Amino acid sequence: MNGYDLARPLLFSLPAETAHGFVHRGLELAQATPLADAMESRYTVEDARLQVEAFDQTFGNPVGVAAGFDKNATVVGGLAALGFGFVEVGGVTAEPQTGNARPRMFRLREDEAIINRMGLNNHGAAIVGDRLAGTDARVPVGVNIAKSEHVGTDDAPGDYRETYEEVAEGGDFFVVNISCPNSQGFEELQNKESMAAILGGLKDAGAGPLLVKLAPDLPEPAIEDALEIVRDLDLDGVVATNTSTERPASLRSKNRVETGGLSGKPIEDQATQMVRFVAERVDVPVVGVGGVSSAEGAYRKIRAGATLVELYTALVYEGPSLAREINEGLLELLDEDGFDSVEDAIGADL
Repeated sequence: MNGYDLARPLLFSLPAETAHGFVHRGLELAQATPLADAMESRYTVEDARLQVEAFDQTFGNPVGVAAGFDKNATVVGGLAALGFGFVEVGGVTAEPQTGNARPRMFRLREDEAIINRMGLNNHGAAIVGDRLAGTDARVPVGVNIAKSEHVGTDDAPGDYRETYEEVAEGGDFFVVNISCPNSQGFEELQNKESMAAILGGLKDAGAGPLLVKLAPDLPEPAIEDALEIVRDLDLDGVVATNTSTERPASLRSKNRVETGGLSGKPIEDQATQMVRFVAERVDVPVVGVGGVSSAEGAYRKIRAGATLVELYTALVYEGPSLAREINEGLLELLDEDGFDSVEDAIGADL
Protein backbone atom coordinates (compact mmCIF):
# COMPACT_ATOMS: atom_id res chain seq x y z
CA MET A 1 0.00 0.00 0.00
CA ASN A 2 1.39 3.42 -0.96
CA GLY A 3 0.70 6.80 0.60
CA TYR A 4 -2.04 7.63 -1.86
CA ASP A 5 -3.93 4.49 -0.92
CA LEU A 6 -4.16 5.94 2.58
CA ALA A 7 -5.04 9.45 1.40
CA ARG A 8 -7.64 8.48 -1.20
CA PRO A 9 -10.51 7.69 1.22
CA LEU A 10 -10.09 11.09 2.86
CA LEU A 11 -9.99 12.91 -0.47
CA PHE A 12 -12.96 10.93 -1.76
CA SER A 13 -14.96 11.92 1.32
CA LEU A 14 -14.80 15.49 0.04
CA PRO A 15 -16.65 16.97 -2.94
CA ALA A 16 -14.60 16.33 -6.07
CA GLU A 17 -13.73 19.96 -6.76
CA THR A 18 -12.79 20.57 -3.10
CA ALA A 19 -10.45 17.58 -3.15
CA HIS A 20 -8.90 18.81 -6.38
CA GLY A 21 -8.29 22.16 -4.72
CA PHE A 22 -6.44 20.51 -1.82
CA VAL A 23 -4.22 18.51 -4.18
CA HIS A 24 -3.60 21.56 -6.32
CA ARG A 25 -2.62 23.65 -3.31
CA GLY A 26 -0.29 20.93 -2.09
CA LEU A 27 1.53 20.86 -5.43
CA GLU A 28 1.72 24.64 -5.47
CA LEU A 29 3.36 24.70 -2.05
CA ALA A 30 5.71 21.80 -2.76
CA GLN A 31 7.06 23.11 -6.05
CA ALA A 32 8.70 26.07 -4.36
CA THR A 33 10.62 23.93 -1.84
CA PRO A 34 13.31 21.23 -1.80
CA LEU A 35 10.44 18.74 -1.72
CA ALA A 36 10.09 19.24 -5.47
CA ASP A 37 13.59 17.86 -6.01
CA ALA A 38 12.74 14.84 -3.88
CA MET A 39 9.54 14.30 -5.85
CA GLU A 40 11.39 14.56 -9.14
CA SER A 41 13.96 12.01 -7.99
CA ARG A 42 11.19 9.62 -6.91
CA TYR A 43 8.83 9.95 -9.85
CA THR A 44 10.86 10.83 -12.95
CA VAL A 45 12.00 8.04 -15.26
CA GLU A 46 15.01 9.18 -17.26
CA ASP A 47 15.64 6.99 -20.27
CA ALA A 48 16.50 8.09 -23.80
CA ARG A 49 14.10 5.48 -25.19
CA LEU A 50 11.19 7.51 -23.85
CA GLN A 51 12.19 10.75 -25.59
CA VAL A 52 9.95 12.12 -28.32
CA GLU A 53 10.55 15.01 -30.72
CA ALA A 54 7.46 17.07 -31.58
CA PHE A 55 6.46 20.70 -32.04
CA ASP A 56 10.10 21.82 -32.10
CA GLN A 57 10.52 20.43 -28.59
CA THR A 58 12.19 17.43 -26.98
CA PHE A 59 9.83 15.64 -24.61
CA GLY A 60 11.66 13.58 -21.98
CA ASN A 61 8.76 11.13 -22.03
CA PRO A 62 5.45 11.00 -23.90
CA VAL A 63 3.12 11.21 -20.89
CA GLY A 64 1.58 14.60 -20.17
CA VAL A 65 -1.16 16.22 -18.11
CA ALA A 66 -4.28 17.18 -20.05
CA ALA A 67 -5.86 20.61 -20.00
CA GLY A 68 -8.21 21.17 -17.09
CA PHE A 69 -5.95 20.07 -14.25
CA ASP A 70 -3.84 23.24 -14.21
CA LYS A 71 -6.24 25.80 -15.62
CA ASN A 72 -4.23 28.81 -14.49
CA ALA A 73 -0.64 27.61 -14.92
CA THR A 74 0.06 27.60 -11.19
CA VAL A 75 1.47 24.08 -10.76
CA VAL A 76 3.52 23.39 -13.88
CA GLY A 77 6.59 22.82 -11.72
CA GLY A 78 4.76 20.49 -9.37
CA LEU A 79 3.41 18.37 -12.20
CA ALA A 80 6.84 18.20 -13.83
CA ALA A 81 8.21 16.98 -10.49
CA LEU A 82 5.69 14.12 -10.61
CA GLY A 83 7.48 12.82 -13.70
CA PHE A 84 5.26 14.09 -16.49
CA GLY A 85 6.93 14.86 -19.79
CA PHE A 86 4.81 17.93 -20.48
CA VAL A 87 1.83 19.91 -19.19
CA GLU A 88 -1.06 21.43 -21.10
CA VAL A 89 -2.50 24.34 -19.10
CA GLY A 90 -5.88 25.99 -19.51
CA GLY A 91 -8.42 26.26 -21.06
CA VAL A 92 -7.70 29.97 -21.04
CA THR A 93 -10.12 32.64 -22.21
CA ALA A 94 -9.53 36.29 -23.05
CA GLU A 95 -11.21 37.53 -19.87
CA PRO A 96 -11.46 35.91 -16.43
CA GLN A 97 -14.43 33.57 -16.01
CA THR A 98 -16.01 32.05 -12.92
CA GLY A 99 -17.49 29.10 -14.78
CA ASN A 100 -20.71 27.29 -14.00
CA ALA A 101 -22.40 26.99 -10.64
CA ARG A 102 -21.23 24.34 -8.17
CA PRO A 103 -21.40 21.40 -7.86
CA ARG A 104 -19.85 20.99 -11.29
CA MET A 105 -17.47 18.03 -10.95
CA PHE A 106 -18.59 14.50 -10.11
CA ARG A 107 -16.72 11.25 -9.53
CA LEU A 108 -18.10 8.06 -11.04
CA ARG A 109 -16.10 5.80 -8.74
CA GLU A 110 -17.47 2.48 -9.98
CA ASP A 111 -16.53 3.51 -13.51
CA GLU A 112 -13.17 5.22 -12.80
CA ALA A 113 -14.58 8.28 -14.50
CA ILE A 114 -15.43 11.92 -13.94
CA ILE A 115 -18.17 14.14 -15.29
CA ASN A 116 -17.42 17.84 -15.23
CA ARG A 117 -19.30 20.93 -16.30
CA MET A 118 -16.77 23.46 -15.03
CA GLY A 119 -17.49 26.00 -17.74
CA LEU A 120 -13.93 27.17 -18.46
CA ASN A 121 -13.34 28.90 -15.13
CA ASN A 122 -9.94 30.60 -15.29
CA HIS A 123 -8.02 33.74 -14.35
CA GLY A 124 -8.02 35.11 -17.90
CA ALA A 125 -5.36 35.32 -20.58
CA ALA A 126 -3.49 38.36 -19.25
CA ILE A 127 -2.87 36.83 -15.82
CA VAL A 128 -2.14 33.34 -17.14
CA GLY A 129 0.13 34.77 -19.81
CA ASP A 130 2.15 36.76 -17.26
CA ARG A 131 2.39 33.71 -15.02
CA LEU A 132 3.62 31.53 -17.86
CA ALA A 133 6.18 34.11 -18.97
CA GLY A 134 7.62 34.05 -15.46
CA THR A 135 7.64 30.26 -15.16
CA ASP A 136 10.94 28.44 -15.63
CA ALA A 137 9.38 25.19 -16.79
CA ARG A 138 11.51 22.07 -16.93
CA VAL A 139 9.14 20.44 -19.42
CA PRO A 140 7.36 21.71 -22.54
CA VAL A 141 4.16 23.61 -21.82
CA GLY A 142 1.12 23.66 -24.06
CA VAL A 143 -1.56 26.30 -23.69
CA ASN A 144 -5.19 25.41 -24.35
CA ILE A 145 -7.05 28.48 -25.63
CA ALA A 146 -10.84 28.63 -25.74
CA LYS A 147 -13.71 30.95 -26.60
CA SER A 148 -14.95 33.40 -23.99
CA GLU A 149 -18.46 32.67 -22.73
CA HIS A 150 -20.05 35.92 -23.91
CA VAL A 151 -18.54 35.91 -27.40
CA GLY A 152 -20.66 34.88 -30.37
CA THR A 153 -19.58 32.73 -33.29
CA ASP A 154 -18.90 35.67 -35.61
CA ASP A 155 -16.56 37.29 -33.08
CA ALA A 156 -14.83 34.06 -32.05
CA PRO A 157 -11.79 34.41 -34.37
CA GLY A 158 -10.84 37.75 -32.80
CA ASP A 159 -11.45 36.39 -29.30
CA TYR A 160 -9.14 33.42 -29.84
CA ARG A 161 -6.51 35.68 -31.35
CA GLU A 162 -6.66 38.03 -28.35
CA THR A 163 -6.14 35.10 -25.99
CA TYR A 164 -3.26 33.74 -28.02
CA GLU A 165 -1.45 37.08 -28.08
CA GLU A 166 -1.62 37.28 -24.28
CA VAL A 167 -0.18 33.80 -23.71
CA ALA A 168 2.14 33.51 -26.71
CA GLU A 169 5.36 34.27 -24.84
CA GLY A 170 4.99 31.51 -22.28
CA GLY A 171 3.79 28.54 -24.34
CA ASP A 172 5.74 25.96 -26.31
CA PHE A 173 2.68 24.87 -28.32
CA PHE A 174 -0.93 26.00 -28.49
CA VAL A 175 -4.10 23.91 -28.53
CA VAL A 176 -7.23 25.47 -29.99
CA ASN A 177 -10.21 24.20 -28.04
CA ILE A 178 -13.30 24.30 -30.24
CA SER A 179 -14.92 21.30 -28.59
CA CYS A 180 -15.60 22.12 -24.94
CA PRO A 181 -18.96 20.53 -24.00
CA ASN A 182 -19.39 22.67 -20.88
CA SER A 183 -19.57 26.22 -22.16
CA GLN A 184 -22.09 27.93 -24.40
CA GLY A 185 -21.58 28.33 -28.12
CA PHE A 186 -18.97 25.68 -28.83
CA GLU A 187 -21.28 23.53 -30.96
CA GLU A 188 -21.35 26.25 -33.63
CA LEU A 189 -17.54 26.39 -33.71
CA GLN A 190 -17.20 22.84 -34.96
CA ASN A 191 -18.56 23.50 -38.44
CA LYS A 192 -16.03 23.83 -41.21
CA GLU A 193 -16.44 27.57 -41.83
CA SER A 194 -16.09 28.57 -38.19
CA MET A 195 -13.08 26.32 -37.66
CA ALA A 196 -11.35 27.71 -40.73
CA ALA A 197 -11.96 31.29 -39.63
CA ILE A 198 -10.64 30.70 -36.10
CA LEU A 199 -7.61 28.65 -37.08
CA GLY A 200 -6.83 30.81 -40.10
CA GLY A 201 -6.89 33.92 -37.94
CA LEU A 202 -4.46 32.35 -35.51
CA LYS A 203 -2.16 31.31 -38.34
CA ASP A 204 -2.25 34.90 -39.63
CA ALA A 205 -1.24 36.04 -36.13
CA GLY A 206 1.82 33.80 -36.32
CA ALA A 207 0.53 31.30 -33.80
CA GLY A 208 2.50 28.10 -33.62
CA PRO A 209 3.06 25.32 -33.09
CA LEU A 210 -0.73 25.17 -33.48
CA LEU A 211 -2.94 22.15 -32.73
CA VAL A 212 -6.70 21.69 -32.78
CA LYS A 213 -8.60 19.67 -30.16
CA LEU A 214 -11.50 17.57 -31.45
CA ALA A 215 -14.56 16.18 -29.70
CA PRO A 216 -14.97 12.39 -29.53
CA ASP A 217 -18.65 12.63 -30.44
CA LEU A 218 -18.21 14.27 -33.85
CA PRO A 219 -19.71 12.32 -36.75
CA GLU A 220 -17.18 11.03 -39.25
CA PRO A 221 -17.92 13.67 -41.95
CA ALA A 222 -17.28 16.45 -39.42
CA ILE A 223 -13.97 14.88 -38.42
CA GLU A 224 -13.01 14.66 -42.09
CA ASP A 225 -13.83 18.36 -42.49
CA ALA A 226 -11.67 19.23 -39.49
CA LEU A 227 -8.76 17.20 -40.79
CA GLU A 228 -9.07 18.85 -44.20
CA ILE A 229 -8.57 22.18 -42.44
CA VAL A 230 -5.56 20.75 -40.59
CA ARG A 231 -4.02 19.89 -43.96
CA ASP A 232 -5.06 23.08 -45.76
CA LEU A 233 -3.76 25.40 -43.05
CA ASP A 234 -0.68 23.28 -42.38
CA LEU A 235 -1.45 22.97 -38.69
CA ASP A 236 1.11 21.29 -36.47
CA GLY A 237 -0.96 18.65 -34.72
CA VAL A 238 -4.30 17.28 -33.49
CA VAL A 239 -5.46 16.52 -29.95
CA ALA A 240 -7.84 13.56 -29.88
CA THR A 241 -10.01 13.85 -27.87
CA ASN A 242 -11.99 16.11 -25.55
CA THR A 243 -14.50 14.81 -23.01
CA SER A 244 -17.70 13.14 -24.21
CA THR A 245 -21.32 14.13 -23.85
CA GLU A 246 -22.42 10.56 -24.55
CA ARG A 247 -23.18 8.11 -21.74
CA PRO A 248 -22.19 4.50 -22.42
CA ALA A 249 -24.68 1.90 -21.24
CA SER A 250 -21.91 0.36 -19.14
CA LEU A 251 -21.87 3.23 -16.63
CA ARG A 252 -22.83 2.09 -13.13
CA SER A 253 -22.39 5.15 -10.91
CA LYS A 254 -25.45 7.09 -9.83
CA ASN A 255 -23.63 10.23 -11.02
CA ARG A 256 -23.98 9.06 -14.61
CA VAL A 257 -27.11 11.23 -14.84
CA GLU A 258 -25.14 14.45 -14.36
CA THR A 259 -24.68 16.70 -17.39
CA GLY A 260 -21.22 17.64 -18.62
CA GLY A 261 -18.20 16.05 -20.21
CA LEU A 262 -17.39 12.43 -19.38
CA SER A 263 -13.73 11.47 -18.99
CA GLY A 264 -11.83 8.42 -17.81
CA LYS A 265 -11.99 4.68 -18.49
CA PRO A 266 -15.42 4.60 -20.19
CA ILE A 267 -14.19 6.66 -23.14
CA GLU A 268 -10.77 4.99 -23.48
CA ASP A 269 -11.57 2.75 -26.45
CA GLN A 270 -13.50 5.47 -28.25
CA ALA A 271 -10.59 7.89 -27.82
CA THR A 272 -8.08 5.33 -29.09
CA GLN A 273 -10.24 4.70 -32.15
CA MET A 274 -10.30 8.45 -32.78
CA VAL A 275 -6.50 8.59 -32.49
CA ARG A 276 -6.23 5.85 -35.13
CA PHE A 277 -8.78 7.54 -37.41
CA VAL A 278 -6.92 10.85 -37.25
CA ALA A 279 -3.42 9.38 -37.54
CA GLU A 280 -4.42 7.50 -40.71
CA ARG A 281 -5.45 10.78 -42.36
CA VAL A 282 -2.92 13.44 -41.34
CA ASP A 283 0.84 13.58 -41.35
CA VAL A 284 1.25 15.57 -38.14
CA PRO A 285 1.68 14.47 -34.51
CA VAL A 286 -1.46 13.31 -32.72
CA VAL A 287 -1.85 13.78 -28.97
CA GLY A 288 -3.98 10.93 -27.60
CA VAL A 289 -6.28 11.75 -24.68
CA GLY A 290 -9.07 9.81 -23.06
CA GLY A 291 -9.02 7.09 -20.42
CA VAL A 292 -5.24 6.67 -20.17
CA SER A 293 -4.55 5.09 -16.77
CA SER A 294 -1.83 2.50 -17.42
CA ALA A 295 1.20 1.76 -19.54
CA GLU A 296 -0.87 -0.64 -21.61
CA GLY A 297 -3.48 2.03 -22.36
CA ALA A 298 -0.85 4.61 -23.25
CA TYR A 299 0.93 2.08 -25.44
CA ARG A 300 -2.28 1.25 -27.33
CA LYS A 301 -2.70 4.91 -28.22
CA ILE A 302 0.95 5.20 -29.25
CA ARG A 303 0.69 2.13 -31.48
CA ALA A 304 -2.54 3.60 -32.88
CA GLY A 305 -0.62 6.71 -33.96
CA ALA A 306 -0.28 8.98 -30.93
CA THR A 307 3.06 10.73 -30.62
CA LEU A 308 2.18 11.89 -27.11
CA VAL A 309 -0.54 10.96 -24.61
CA GLU A 310 -2.26 12.98 -21.91
CA LEU A 311 -4.26 12.11 -18.82
CA TYR A 312 -6.12 13.78 -15.98
CA THR A 313 -8.90 11.60 -14.57
CA ALA A 314 -6.56 8.70 -13.80
CA LEU A 315 -4.57 10.93 -11.46
CA VAL A 316 -7.66 11.12 -9.26
CA TYR A 317 -7.91 7.34 -9.01
CA GLU A 318 -4.26 6.25 -9.21
CA GLY A 319 -2.35 9.05 -7.49
CA PRO A 320 1.01 10.79 -7.89
CA SER A 321 3.10 7.80 -8.95
CA LEU A 322 1.10 7.32 -12.15
CA ALA A 323 3.53 8.93 -14.62
CA ARG A 324 6.41 6.85 -13.25
CA GLU A 325 4.38 3.65 -13.45
CA ILE A 326 3.32 4.35 -17.02
CA ASN A 327 6.83 5.25 -18.17
CA GLU A 328 8.37 2.20 -16.51
CA GLY A 329 5.69 0.05 -18.09
CA LEU A 330 6.27 1.59 -21.51
CA LEU A 331 9.92 0.60 -21.35
CA GLU A 332 8.93 -2.99 -20.61
CA LEU A 333 6.42 -3.03 -23.48
CA LEU A 334 8.97 -1.59 -25.89
CA ASP A 335 11.40 -4.34 -24.91
CA GLU A 336 8.76 -7.04 -25.35
CA ASP A 337 7.96 -5.86 -28.88
CA GLY A 338 11.55 -5.19 -29.91
CA PHE A 339 11.27 -1.42 -30.32
CA ASP A 340 14.32 0.73 -29.60
CA SER A 341 12.25 3.74 -28.56
CA VAL A 342 8.75 5.17 -28.18
CA GLU A 343 9.20 6.91 -31.51
CA ASP A 344 9.70 3.56 -33.20
CA ALA A 345 6.38 2.32 -31.81
CA ILE A 346 4.28 5.29 -32.97
CA GLY A 347 1.67 4.06 -35.43
CA ALA A 348 2.84 0.44 -35.33
CA ASP A 349 -0.76 -0.77 -35.63
CA LEU A 350 -1.70 1.43 -38.59
